[in-house]
Amino acid sequence: MTANPTLRQRQLAGRLRDLRHEAGLTVAEVAAQLLCSAAKISRIETGQRRASLRDVRDLCNLYGVADHTKLMTLAREARQQGWWQETEDVDFRPLVGMETEAVAISEYETTTIPGLLQSEDYARAVIRGFLPGIATNVLEERVSVRMKRQQILESTSPPRYWVLLDESALHRHIGGPAVMAAQLKRLREMAEAPRVTIQVIPFTVGAHMGFDSAFMLLEFDHNVGLPDTVYMDTLAGQLFLEKPRHLNRYREILNHLRATALSPSDSANLIGDRENYFAGRNSSPRP
Repeated sequence: MTANPTLRQRQLAGRLRDLRHEAGLTVAEVAAQLLCSAAKISRIETGQRRASLRDVRDLCNLYGVADHTKLMTLAREARQQGWWQETEDVDFRPLVGMETEAVAISEYETTTIPGLLQSEDYARAVIRGFLPGIATNVLEERVSVRMKRQQILESTSPPRYWVLLDESALHRHIGGPAVMAAQLKRLREMAEAPRVTIQVIPFTVGAHMGFDSAFMLLEFDHNVGLPDTVYMDTLAGQLFLEKPRHLNRYREILNHLRATALSPSDSANLIGDRENYFAGRNSSPRP
């Protein structure tokens, strides 16, 4: 199987960062030695920029690494193409590459059904609502990618997927009653999948620890040498948080939300009630 380029890029980034620390050098000192910008070294070490083979060679020489073979192999594999890298829209590429390798994904969503559970019509309505001026071809590409992302939940080794969903997402009219009824039916059916858990946080909970922002925690097999990561999609761009203090904070939030949310069975009943509501609205005769 072809190596996941996103995974290899993050593995390489972490190893190069560790080597710099072992060498006792700062980012600025490395940049000065290699006659490049500190921003370039920083972006390589955070996985935001692919390191070239020359970059890896020069860094290994600087850090006193005698055998470059493993790092050069990682660099080559990081430059391969995953299916998500073949599209022109680059915003989602890092996330999709990480989703395909995660062993567990925990997601908290405040306003919409999570992308991994969206129906095609619902996804189209969400994307167009967020970007009303989006070109049709870009819209359809984003919908297609969102549908393809969902295949990880149907793979032979799917990740453990745990969704904490604010009740507001069940009430928001997106795409019309028919679209909402179909979406909530899909949500209810997905909740029955063996490795999927869906819990709804009801309005009655009031303010809580995750009140102000949606996020996703992606957890990896630690044998591959990757840190777990919190992902957040904001108006200012995508954020990937890997520091232990960040991970501890968001794990605390998830534990709080799981404890305050409805049970999976009660959540399924509430989702079914909202599905019936929208189905009724769709079948009501026009005045």
